[in-house]
Amino acid sequence: MKYLCLVYLEERMRDALPKAELDAWIRDALSYHETLRKSGHFLAAQALQSVHAATTLRARGGKVSLTDGPFAETKEQLAGFILIEARDLNEAIHAASRIPGARYGSVEVRPIWELNDLYSNERD
Repeated sequence: MKYLCLVYLEERMRDALPKAELDAWIRDALSYHETLRKSGHFLAAQALQSVHAATTLRARGGKVSLTDGPFAETKEQLAGFILIEARDLNEAIHAASRIPGARYGSVEVRPIWELNDLYSNERD
């Protein structure tokens, strides 16, 4: 089963880190991605640019509206994601617990809803 690990942190905290600590964190993240690859869990991962670069889109009644910034003002912002493969939620949580971003913020682990599988099951 696939799980999305959403990494949240306070951008101000990250931006305030000394360069050496930020560089070490990035090295740890890249190293952990390699660990996930070797274990067969890794599917994809990316860091996100600042929430200041975000645009939120809403489509209502045939009209699209855009606003600058994230969907909601929160203390922690979505900073990146790692898509993993795991046997079950316990294995996914174990893998997510070692994501370096968890040391600075939080990681939400959420199962992927396989829409193609859902659709093909309904047709059968």
